[in-house]
Amino acid sequence: MGLKEYRAKRNFEKTPEPRPGLSREGGRLVFVVHKHVARGLHYDLRLQMEGVLKSWAVPKGPSMNPSVKRLAVMVEDHPSAYKDFEGVIPEHNYGAGSVIVWDRGYYRHPSASEGKAGEELLLDGLSKGDLKFVLEGEKLQGEFALVKTKKDDASWLLLKKRDSHATLKDILKDNRSVMSNKTLEDVTAGNPLKPTRKRTMNRIRLREALEEEDLEQAPITPAPHDVKPMLATLIKEPFDHPDWIFEMKWDGYRAIAEIRDGSVSLYSRNLISFNQRYYPVADALKKLKLDAVLDGEIVVVDDQGHPHFQMLQNFQSTGKGHLLYYVFDLLHLDGHDLTGLPLLRRKELLKKILPSSPKIKFSDHVREEGILFYRVVKEKGLEGIIAKRSQSIYEMGLRSGQWLKVKTQLTQEGVIAGFTEPKGSRKNFGALILGVYEGGELVYIGHTGGGFNAGLLGEIRNKMNPLISRKCPFKVEPRANAPVTWLKPVLVCEVSYHGWTLDGIMRHPIFSHLREDKEAREVMREKPGD
Repeated sequence: MGLKEYRAKRNFEKTPEPRPGLSREGGRLVFVVHKHVARGLHYDLRLQMEGVLKSWAVPKGPSMNPSVKRLAVMVEDHPSAYKDFEGVIPEHNYGAGSVIVWDRGYYRHPSASEGKAGEELLLDGLSKGDLKFVLEGEKLQGEFALVKTKKDDASWLLLKKRDSHATLKDILKDNRSVMSNKTLEDVTAGNPLKPTRKRTMNRIRLREALEEEDLEQAPITPAPHDVKPMLATLIKEPFDHPDWIFEMKWDGYRAIAEIRDGSVSLYSRNLISFNQRYYPVADALKKLKLDAVLDGEIVVVDDQGHPHFQMLQNFQSTGKGHLLYYVFDLLHLDGHDLTGLPLLRRKELLKKILPSSPKIKFSDHVREEGILFYRVVKEKGLEGIIAKRSQSIYEMGLRSGQWLKVKTQLTQEGVIAGFTEPKGSRKNFGALILGVYEGGELVYIGHTGGGFNAGLLGEIRNKMNPLISRKCPFKVEPRANAPVTWLKPVLVCEVSYHGWTLDGIMRHPIFSHLREDKEAREVMREKPGD
């Protein structure tokens, strides 16, 4: 093929790639495998013959598994000096992107040692479309074959022969250069053109995630719709355990994101759309260019990074704080159902595919040390932690013992069943009368008159006015110390409290905020172990 095509595709004043030239070196034949991210990520196998590098693009990369066949598309010859090329090909050049030397070494024909006779056998196999060779690389070793298909002149299959070097191990997980020990991301990070650098790194992360062995083993299914998220069980105390990981319990709205074909559906655990209400997050998700289903929490944080639920509720009207979507799980990716994979593998894939974004953040975790993590969270005045068994699968819609939550203070959701008349100078209402559902019936759990300011009293009263009812929603009407106005049991709030009395009433409940993402029928008494 020669180097005419190689020369024609490149402007050597603008690309750092080696200029064309035949090698006059004698001795052993060399091979190199480049890992290259351009429009997509692929591997380039290059075998030295006739003073050039015969080259094949291998989209899914080489495999050491004899049962795996990889498509290899023959491309133009490259100069032998290309065996040492590693770096960034600038935009607007052929093959623009980042390149590393993923593997290199020597190679030979299986039935000949070194020298001219061996090269002639290799050239004969090349011309016949059945090229057998033995690699002696740092990653790839043993006998391989390139077999030409009948599809067209460029299409070949790369095969690993059964020998002592064959293995089922995923060799592609070793993603560093054998020349510089850099990853593609390391090389890309050195690119001074920031927009190009960011786009390229996002492509690298996504493509490397898509070639993971776990993803290949995950079932191919349609992406799920209207997902009910997996829920955690409340426990009293934090713990340490080597088989568990520990995450922040974010004080926000649980949110599922379905991303496909450039569109996004962002919704709460009871399927209320967040697309318009939190449109900056939805817009940021559209830019990810993924086909995925994510699980996470929408929060608003202050300048110190602390989440504030009230700021989240008021974000549409005030715009105060920093709106973020913390993502902690990956349920579906590129047509593959990941819910059956262990949690740590799902999180590893998630971390790879999530690009750097001002609005979308990966929710990280710590391993084993739940007690120390809880102590730090509590000292910072945050809500609590979530403990998850590292090998747990994702169980949609279930409250599981595989996920546990530990709160830094006692909180309880309550259905607002009515309100008392205000006393003195107070306006709008005195206290909210709260209940939970037990056995299909609404049961009284106490009333709260603390935690309100004048603005909040008016806001909540406006929400309650359309729900005023003559009928008490409780089967057993509770006693109150002031006249009561009953409501249809629709609104849900959250309160903090100091414990329960023997007859199931909260001690000193203080109003925290409304829970517009919760259905009243979902509200139950929350006790450790439930």
